[in-house]
Amino acid sequence: MPSKSARLAALTVAAACSAASAVVLTSPAHADTVRIHDIQGDTRTSPLAGQQVTDVTGIVTGIRTYGSSRGFWIQDPAPDADPATSEGVFVFTSSTPKGVAVGDAVTVSGTVSEYVPGGTSSGNQSLTEITRPTFTVTSSGNPLPAATTLDARSVPAAYTPEPNGSINALPLRPAEYALDLYESLEGMNVQVSDTRVVGATDPYTELWVTVKPYEHRNRRGGTVYGSYDAQNTGRLQIQSLGKASDFPDANVGDTLTGTTAGPLDYNQYGGYTLVASELGTLESAGLRRETTREQRGTELAVATYNVENLDPGDDTFAAHAAAIVHHLKSPDIVSLEEIQDNNGATDDGTVAADLTMTKLIEAIEAAGGPRYDWRSVDPADKQDGGEPGGNIRQAFLFNPARVSFTDRAGGDATTATGVTKIRGKAALTLSPGRVDPTSEAFGNSRKPLAGEFTFRGRTVIVIANHFASKGGDQGLTSQYQPPARGSETQRHLQAKAVHDFTAKILKTQKNADVVALGDINDFEFSDTTEILEGRGALWSAIKSLPRSERYSYVYQGNSQALDQILISPSIRRGAFTYDSVHINAEFHDQISDHDPQVLRFRP
Repeated sequence: MPSKSARLAALTVAAACSAASAVVLTSPAHADTVRIHDIQGDTRTSPLAGQQVTDVTGIVTGIRTYGSSRGFWIQDPAPDADPATSEGVFVFTSSTPKGVAVGDAVTVSGTVSEYVPGGTSSGNQSLTEITRPTFTVTSSGNPLPAATTLDARSVPAAYTPEPNGSINALPLRPAEYALDLYESLEGMNVQVSDTRVVGATDPYTELWVTVKPYEHRNRRGGTVYGSYDAQNTGRLQIQSLGKASDFPDANVGDTLTGTTAGPLDYNQYGGYTLVASELGTLESAGLRRETTREQRGTELAVATYNVENLDPGDDTFAAHAAAIVHHLKSPDIVSLEEIQDNNGATDDGTVAADLTMTKLIEAIEAAGGPRYDWRSVDPADKQDGGEPGGNIRQAFLFNPARVSFTDRAGGDATTATGVTKIRGKAALTLSPGRVDPTSEAFGNSRKPLAGEFTFRGRTVIVIANHFASKGGDQGLTSQYQPPARGSETQRHLQAKAVHDFTAKILKTQKNADVVALGDINDFEFSDTTEILEGRGALWSAIKSLPRSERYSYVYQGNSQALDQILISPSIRRGAFTYDSVHINAEFHDQISDHDPQVLRFRP
């Protein structure tokens, strides 16, 4: 998933390059007067791409005056009989269109182009447009063509045919495949009614709804992504043609009551998007942040929490502290991901994070929590990926009143910790120490952090992870099906490295208590998790929850598991409880985009 900073950068670049990103698929030519459905054709790309068209008629259904893709949509009020051919198209003017209004009947001349949001390397589908347009208004105040309803009946259950390659040239079958249906409506006026929110409003004034109320629904109102074969066809992104200030602040489970209607667009960060000229009224479901139970005296509570690029300049320390103290009930050990250095994104060679950690510890104490201690290993400058200059890393918080940390000196950015035997028990040679930090598996990515703890006389080895992100993977609506997930290659290497390290511990001590946890950046059903688990070395404890509860992150309306806690056989055989504590991902006012996870067990 692209980070927020990466997305802002992409939007800035797009503003300068959108016109240059249009892809002309054939050599320039000229077409006689045509209708919109002739331009759209019955596949994903126009049969007239690259050609000049003259006096294309339609009614203006929406005008976009902001962003990098300015222009207006037109729709033919007299459709043909082919459901595969769209009757709408976007007219790209590059600057704010003048002299045109919704309801105007127009004739448009220009060049038919195929624009790929995000560029051809993204794998995204292309958007058919008329570019370099000239247009004439022939009448005003015309009724808009009736909007096509998207609902549980009209959207097919199957997502797309899977030819193991590009689907661009395949004839559209909108009655059979959801992606084909959406493509057949590209640029047309569509509507949804009384739709449930499945992705909270984000900083870009977007939210996600589902038109299929019972499609993999969970008890909190989300739509769960539980396998690669269940893409959840009812999800649809909603933007607005109105003011950003008028866009509702929605949480998962809320409802947009009444009708939401407007042209169906396709964009880089969500695929098919209803750009609403009419927006339903938000009805709150009253979703509340969850609180886990407190660990019992004989239980060790271990948590993982991605705090999203936390640095001393942030204003979220009190909120993170409240989350740890009140919602997580002050776990004994907390693996923190995305701890930035002492000056955040300032790129001046700083790598220490003692100010960041001290500020968080003090905020936790002020919130009524324990006085935590901490351990980490500073990364080498600009070697661990993440926001440039931020030098993110994992760090351990631990409550010294409940657990003790075994310090074995020598750990640094490039020195690997190993496994030894002390008094018949597995032990780390360096604690804290990094697992295989010079391996190509962890190039430009976070290195695993291992630490040795003692709780009630028993050793527990904890490995904190933040695997490579999914950035660069093709989206679910890609023109390539199934979409390529190239980022998995590095995560598979990382999973193998952590698995092999865990196997060494268990070979040294069969009944060792080992916890490998963190932002795995992959699903509990993924090959990454399967490699990490191996042949019984570890097991992802989120799988102890019902399928509808297995999520820590919401992306494009899919509730999914990216954060996991994996446990060794000795822990799995005993009594343990697992909780994915939903305090962030479902809310528009989140302080992180991840929900923390908590494991409680008796060593």
